[in-house]
Amino acid sequence: MQCTHCQTPVPARAINVNALVPCSSCKTPLRVDLFPAALVMDMPSDKAEALLVDHEAGCFYHPGKKAVISCDACGRFLCALCDVDMSGKHICFTCLESGKKKQKLVDLENHRTLYDGIAFRLAVWPLFIFYFTIITAPMSLFMVFRYWNAPPSLVRGSRLRLVLAGILSSLQIIAWSLGIYYLVTKV
Repeated sequence: MQCTHCQTPVPARAINVNALVPCSSCKTPLRVDLFPAALVMDMPSDKAEALLVDHEAGCFYHPGKKAVISCDACGRFLCALCDVDMSGKHICFTCLESGKKKQKLVDLENHRTLYDGIAFRLAVWPLFIFYFTIITAPMSLFMVFRYWNAPPSLVRGSRLRLVLAGILSSLQIIAWSLGIYYLVTKV
């Protein structure tokens, strides 16, 4: 860094001090704030973003940056910033969005089945017409046990509906078992 008035190099003691420091030669008050990475002299050059040089391909979205790979879907040249790696397949963000809308990307999770909601509905809705619970209660209980470890919704993280579905389904199965036992022993 140099003084803006006399072009004298600013001493290291005047950098990042959060105060005005007079220049060593012209006494102009200076405040120099640098990122810590600018003070490191032995930074590896491979960490920096490669800029475009003559006779090299540029990024489709950033023409001044060097292309490091091409999109496997559309063939556009991409810089390291624009490259999206999906299970070894490199695609650009335009192809990612169009694949998301068309649901062509198998590795991209577009939606989740909420098994807790299905199990809860199977346990509650048939209560209005009780005779259906002989079929839906075992189905609901099966779903509770089968999908207990399934990933929940991205929004809700509670297993409350699975627990309630399991309790309601168990109570319905117990009620049916007692009803059938009562009918069999009454005769």
